[in-house]
Amino acid sequence: MFDHGGYYMGGAHGFWWVLWLVLIGFLVFYLLTRLSSRRQNAHRKPLDVLKQRLAAGELSTEAYEKRRSLLDRDDAVP
Repeated sequence: MFDHGGYYMGGAHGFWWVLWLVLIGFLVFYLLTRLSSRRQNAHRKPLDVLKQRLAAGELSTEAYEKRRSLLDRDDAVP
């Protein structure tokens, strides 16, 4: 009944398979890169983050010094 010479809309069927594979591949790639960046950020030291924020202009020198003294004080406590 829907044979049409054996084609069964093969072109459209193949297109959908390729589309789904590309979408799933993109999703997996996105999730892996996202998890990778979180792992890298988890290993950063607080002082390094503070220095980076100062270099980026997010903190004034006064705020940097205040926060650095707090970090140094916390490191001194056993």
